[in-house]
Amino acid sequence: MTTIVEVSLTKEVLEPGALDVRLASYRDSGARVVFAGQARDEGGKVKSLFVEHFSGMAETSIRTICERAGEKWSLNRIVVVHRTGNVAAGEDLVQVAVSADHRSAAFTACEYVMDYLKSNAPLWKKEIGPDSARWVDAKSSDAAAVKRWSE
Repeated sequence: MTTIVEVSLTKEVLEPGALDVRLASYRDSGARVVFAGQARDEGGKVKSLFVEHFSGMAETSIRTICERAGEKWSLNRIVVVHRTGNVAAGEDLVQVAVSADHRSAAFTACEYVMDYLKSNAPLWKKEIGPDSARWVDAKSSDAAAVKRWSE
């Protein structure tokens, strides 16, 4: 089975629940899992995130991550929508939706895609605070999350 993969990067605000509604319209799956990651305010220290990317390269990288998930698990669809530009604290930064015949594959593949997105996608985040801005460094916990998928 070939997994249908859709990837988009957008400056538009992501509507909570939109991917769930979209995947629910397809009747080829017994399970769908939707993850939404939002920009945190870190206790008032962050007003927004600025997300930078290389157009074309980022979409290709994310598509490759999704295609690998489709090779590992029996999936029907994977949809990834990621914000770029300025994202206010509290807004969704990323949404990942996975549909499959069975819940186990959908849950596992969604987690796999998010782990690789956090570590391998060419996206860079700058935290904008009330008085300063700083680029967000890679976290060792994200690298550890990816390492567990190694074979």
